[in-house]
Amino acid sequence: MVADEYWFGEPTGRVSREAPIPIFRELSREVRPGGATNLAYNARTLGAEVYLAGVTGDDASGHILRQMLAAQGLHVDGLVVAEGRPTYTKVRIVAGSSQEMPQQVARIDRFADGQLDASVTARISDYARDQLPRIDALLFSDYEIAGDRNGVISQRIIDACLPDAAARGVVTCADSHGDLLRFRGVTVATPNQPEAEASLHRRFETLADLETAGQELLRAMQARCVLVTRGSAGMSLFDADGGIHHLPVSNLTEVRDVTGAGDTVAAAFVLGLLAGGSMLQAAQLGNVAAGLVVRKVGAATTTPQELLAALAELP
Repeated sequence: MVADEYWFGEPTGRVSREAPIPIFRELSREVRPGGATNLAYNARTLGAEVYLAGVTGDDASGHILRQMLAAQGLHVDGLVVAEGRPTYTKVRIVAGSSQEMPQQVARIDRFADGQLDASVTARISDYARDQLPRIDALLFSDYEIAGDRNGVISQRIIDACLPDAAARGVVTCADSHGDLLRFRGVTVATPNQPEAEASLHRRFETLADLETAGQELLRAMQARCVLVTRGSAGMSLFDADGGIHHLPVSNLTEVRDVTGAGDTVAAAFVLGLLAGGSMLQAAQLGNVAAGLVVRKVGAATTTPQELLAALAELP
């Protein structure tokens, strides 16, 4: 679970005597749910009841994050405190005057190296498995990048939860920065194109490459569908019936910040399925939702009311 801290400032027009860098005057600070909590927060603001299973540190960032999530009605009993580890925190320095668009000028990450203690992993997987009889969907938000040993979603957690969820008919979703093939048997995967390329160990240079790769990834994951997000090129949906649908981006002219847009897509897509929509309808819903959040600064969310208004404006 990640705490996104934002430090907002405005330029003073002065240059530091200590180094050739500009001096900014601090205006405000705030903490927002990031990482896996952003996916959960998106699902919550769209109306879902959400049970979190993950890890934080015993520090100020972790306490603030837990309080913020609980205040919004998310269940936080499954957030395990890992002693001796900080909450993964991303501090973003954002600067700009009242006459210009604020821009991120620096980022400082606070995190621990090394894998989680086995007892922490066991508590997370036990909590998640205990929720399966009462939930409709299980979302794996995996922020581990290849070579990075800070991820929470270990093979032990996948093996403890995914087969049981599938046997119960629970919709499962893998939103992973790491190897997608670890999630065989998942209902849906929602990678961006670089993540899909990394899992198949090759670049998709053409649309034909993408279509071949999407079907290959679908088969390898034994999934019902794969939704590949492609930034300004939109997204592409591949389903187990052989269907391929390319959706153009829903908003290309009012983009302020793409941070966390993939989380919005995953949340809206899964909730669209649970509400009775088809794979294509759920993908269209995710596409419109992403177009709304990129208009906002930081890892943002949207609401059913905003979605309804945006859908009403579609031709």
